Amino acid sequence: MLLEKLLLNVLIVLAPVLVHTAFGERRRFFQSPYLIGVLQGASSSLCLIFSYYALDLYWDLRYVPLVISTIYGGPLAGFINYLMIMITRSYLSGSFIWYGYISVTLTFLGTLLFCKMTKRLTGSRRIKAATLVSLLPSIVMLLVLLSSSALKQVQKPVGFDPFVAVLFLGSIQSLGTWLSCMLLEFNHERTSMREEIQRAEKLKTLGEVAASIAHEIRNPLTVVQGFLQLMSVTGCEGKKQNYLHIALEELARAESVIHDYLNFSKPKLTKCETFCLSELIENIIILLTPLASYKGIRFDSRTQGPILIYTDRSQLQQALVNVIKNAVEASTENAVVQINLELKGKQVELKIIDEGKGMTPEEIRRIGTLFYTTKENGTGLGTSVAVRIVEEMKGRMNYESEKGKGTVCIICLPLELQDSI
Repeated sequence: MLLEKLLLNVLIVLAPVLVHTAFGERRRFFQSPYLIGVLQGASSSLCLIFSYYALDLYWDLRYVPLVISTIYGGPLAGFINYLMIMITRSYLSGSFIWYGYISVTLTFLGTLLFCKMTKRLTGSRRIKAATLVSLLPSIVMLLVLLSSSALKQVQKPVGFDPFVAVLFLGSIQSLGTWLSCMLLEFNHERTSMREEIQRAEKLKTLGEVAASIAHEIRNPLTVVQGFLQLMSVTGCEGKKQNYLHIALEELARAESVIHDYLNFSKPKLTKCETFCLSELIENIIILLTPLASYKGIRFDSRTQGPILIYTDRSQLQQALVNVIKNAVEASTENAVVQINLELKGKQVELKIIDEGKGMTPEEIRRIGTLFYTTKENGTGLGTSVAVRIVEEMKGRMNYESEKGKGTVCIICLPLELQDSI
């Protein structure tokens, strides 16, 4: 009888996960912690209603949705689930109702603490962690069982061993949690993949348009620049010479923007070589020191010895200059920009940490999109080009930020590019 009830509970536990998988992609409100809490809470309540009653205790999987909602929906979703369990448990009443209150409270607080400790976990690590924390209710159930047995003699059903039942309940509980997490992670991975494909298609289209426009504009600009240089050589005095100088500077700036557009369209690793990444970073720091000194900003560079990398040096330098320059421009006056370089297996990890105004999660998601920038004056090309170059090098660039607490740019690059050239 216990097995039948628990298997029914497994289906109830999976129901909100299947609803989220089916409709979560099309309706954004399915991501709301309120809705997650209500759906998972309803699942917990149904588990309680269709539970196995023995020893004045309810044997069910009510805690699986509580763990899932807290880890995947956040503290608010978990709290809503917690309240719904408490209401349902009060409705069912029973002689050991206070043990029910204590067990659900301990489980919720334990899951909440765990959620804060592992909020950055994703994929298989989060699945393992959630499955592990699902054992907590079984431990609480065992303690409740021992306490209730010591305080009150309860009639046992024939053939019912409570300690074997706890072990059995823990196993089914872990299985239900594992299945739910697997479905949620699969859905999350599928959503991320679809968004990445859409982003790649959009960037490809924008890149083709940018390259076409850049080529068309570059030719007349070259002609104009040539005539202006000829005029400056033939001799102009006074204000005319100043005007020519300003015009040539603006043309050079336009040429730089066009160059960025072309690089965004399709960065090419034309000259790959082995070089010391630590030395390249030191050279970039020397290059950007005048810009940083203007705001009283200093660099704090920490490298893990000489690290050799094989890639296109000039392209990588351009990408790193763009990123570090952004960190300098985002930082407040007299701040410190940290540059940490570390070797991790066959990859190198570079962290650029600034003390700027930070970004929201929505702003982080839009980084690398053409024409998007958080600066008042900017095109967003520099970051877009840096992202494309790093991706062309089979690396990845991620951002971690919090509003008002600065930003961390993490660049991971392989030491070798054998598959990409």
